[in-house]
Amino acid sequence: MKQRLSVSIILPNWNGEKLLGENLPKILSAKDNLKNNICEIIVVDDGSTDSSVVLLEKEYNHQVRLIKHTKNRGFSSAVNMGVRMAKGDLVCLLNTDVIPSVDFLENVIFDFESNRIAAVGLHERGFGPAVGKFKNGYISHSGGCEVRKKMISFWASGGSSVWRRSVWMELKGFDEELFNPFYWEDVDLGYRAWKHGYQIIWEPSANVIHKHESVINTSNFRKRKLMLIKERNQLLMTWKNLTSRGLWKKHLNFLIKRVLREPGYILVVLLAFAKIKMLRKKRNVEIKESTVSDEAIFGFFEKY
Repeated sequence: MKQRLSVSIILPNWNGEKLLGENLPKILSAKDNLKNNICEIIVVDDGSTDSSVVLLEKEYNHQVRLIKHTKNRGFSSAVNMGVRMAKGDLVCLLNTDVIPSVDFLENVIFDFESNRIAAVGLHERGFGPAVGKFKNGYISHSGGCEVRKKMISFWASGGSSVWRRSVWMELKGFDEELFNPFYWEDVDLGYRAWKHGYQIIWEPSANVIHKHESVINTSNFRKRKLMLIKERNQLLMTWKNLTSRGLWKKHLNFLIKRVLREPGYILVVLLAFAKIKMLRKKRNVEIKESTVSDEAIFGFFEKY
């Protein structure tokens, strides 16, 4: 009988004491369900200034592996650290604001029977699989409809997904150099997986509830700063990964029009240009290593 793949839960935390107290018991209950085949729960504390670490060491010392960053390094860095330290064949990424059902991984494990599957997106209540698009000159995405069958997905959320650890390591995980502190790192990794010949699917039976933006919100960050990071990182993701000459020309055309139409957008372009030297190196890697064209990937989602 083929041995089932083991799963490490990766839980990045930054000042999430309240969320940990509410949701970590739900994850522990899922671990108790042997059909989920969870071998460990790793919490990576990313330099919290609240009492998160005290709570974890006092209440959950023997139930989780705690990795502590001495300073805040960003979401991507925290997740990458957890994956590097994981023992499981699969790594399940959960934000502290995600509540899993007790059986959420039972079917996900079997989704990885094909070696072509890089990741499986979990079913966040109210959301379906991600649909990839080339829209207005940018790599973009939107949410598909909730359905009852497995579907391909453009990317797998960094807050609620399962990755084959070997593929994660092959692709070098989240690009923390370009995308820290947050936003678009998971879309970037998903797109690179597709371009390297892997697939991502969405599992309707993997039920979780995601209370979006419980940590990354306007209470912790200024609204304008959040907008600038999000727009800069979409631009960086497009520049890094769009390697089709035809689509690249369309992007540049749309970009010039947008700057002329929205003069304030030049700040986003300048913020992205600040990382241009690093980005060129990463773009050259993608040009060299990618085996699937941009057009082919967007073509997979035309029926959505």
